[in-house]
Amino acid sequence: MSGAEKIVVVGSGAFGTALAAVAALAGKADVTLLCRREDQRAELEATRINSRNLPGITLPPDLHYATDNALLEQASIVLFAMPSQAQAEAAQELKSHLRQHQSIVTCAKGIDKATSRLLTDVLEEELPDHSISVLSGPGFAADIAKGLPTAMAVASPDMAEAERIAQAISGPTFRLYPSTDRIGVQLGGALKNVLAIACGIVEGAGLGDSARAALIARGLAEMSRLIEAYGGDPDTVRGLSGLGDLVLTATSHQSRNLRFGIETGRTGRAALPSGELVEGAHAAAIAARLAAEHHVDMPVTLAVASIIDGAIDVKTAINGLMTRPITTE
Repeated sequence: MSGAEKIVVVGSGAFGTALAAVAALAGKADVTLLCRREDQRAELEATRINSRNLPGITLPPDLHYATDNALLEQASIVLFAMPSQAQAEAAQELKSHLRQHQSIVTCAKGIDKATSRLLTDVLEEELPDHSISVLSGPGFAADIAKGLPTAMAVASPDMAEAERIAQAISGPTFRLYPSTDRIGVQLGGALKNVLAIACGIVEGAGLGDSARAALIARGLAEMSRLIEAYGGDPDTVRGLSGLGDLVLTATSHQSRNLRFGIETGRTGRAALPSGELVEGAHAAAIAARLAAEHHVDMPVTLAVASIIDGAIDVKTAINGLMTRPITTE
């Protein structure tokens, strides 16, 4: 595929594998999935199935697999598809293999726990010679890998770069919409996980669909206020990375955040499941801290953070939300 983009996806979990699959299926780039372990690479090479993360889904024949980080030196686009809290460490580990001309795309939905900063800011500090973009939006890894129709957003500092990345990865079943609002796209992706936990609490506590609908609407208002205070475009919440991702995560039981919220609502107390990553549980306290720093009113986010911290129980949180002073919408 001479002259085509060369894409390397770092992170062979469910989402990284799914992104690599659709990028390869699009047929516009040479795509390699970079694995940490040789046994996983060998299994993928032999079976074209990621049995641990995407069992039963056959990956495209044109997708390549590797473990050698030096392969990054040949890439034009590098997708960082590891969890949000591992992105900074990965950048430190891989920076010697990255080249200045490359586009680095963070594909995680979260805020750095150690610094309370957006992932693009964290990666720009670790990789100052690179342009950092972000890919986010409503898409479960299994749906993407199965070839079910999915649309997400990619935001870059420069629209031309966002369009280039979108063109390289988009295909017959996966569509990327370019944007320049990295702040809005990232905060939408992080905050929707917190709001999905809140919607799960509503479901687990048996409060009904009307309560869920109200929570989604008021949660979007909170999201919009923080994005604007942070310097982003509040209208971004109406797009794929805001409303789109929230509706998916807050209504589908494929969502780990929703399932965690349901169990919290059912028991009245938060207990993180062992061995399962719940991004919203990490993001809740960070988002509450950012709201305080930017003087933004975010009662739903604060309630979720307080429940997870064990400061209040679910019943107290619900009573607090329903007895707040009446304000205009």
